[in-house]
Amino acid sequence: MFTGIIEETGIIQSFAASDKAWRLVVAARVALEDVALGDSIAINGCCLTVVDHDESSLSFDVLAETKRLTTLDDLGEGGVVNLERAVRFNGKMGGHFVSGHVDGRGTIDVIEARGADTYLRVQAPAGTGRYLIHKGSIAIDGISLTVAEVEGDTFAVWLIPHTMAHTNLHTKTVGDRVNLEFDQLGKYVEKLVAPTLS
Repeated sequence: MFTGIIEETGIIQSFAASDKAWRLVVAARVALEDVALGDSIAINGCCLTVVDHDESSLSFDVLAETKRLTTLDDLGEGGVVNLERAVRFNGKMGGHFVSGHVDGRGTIDVIEARGADTYLRVQAPAGTGRYLIHKGSIAIDGISLTVAEVEGDTFAVWLIPHTMAHTNLHTKTVGDRVNLEFDQLGKYVEKLVAPTLS
């Protein structure tokens, strides 16, 4: 479980096929503190398990299914990724509950400075607009954000300068894909009420 409050950005050192999976190696600093094998770390909002680490990097095994459903396959050596360690319930709780299970990939329609802030509009996968509500929560590349506009399967958020400076969003341009995780509450409600609507 995560909060969507990014702790740092890391740099992809390598992402290559191995015998059993794809091996992703990411240079990190904060995420290395007290790290242990088996720990969960969100990489651009995708929950992955630490399978190896050294003094400067973390290694993860990535399944073909994860490559297919997320934007990890878009990233190559030198790519910038958002990192967040699993939440610990003995500290501050910001953001919202993020599982690290990506629902789909969105495409950036607009990303532009408007005054001191940045406006970001994303085209979500077809049919997923039902999970988006005005002032609701959305995780974009693992970042907990508030939905400012919704129109069908397209939504927008506003980004403060801190978010642009401390996440990978400053590297994004129109046409780039991003990982999306919709608020869990909406998905559970839909499943619970669906039988009563048929």
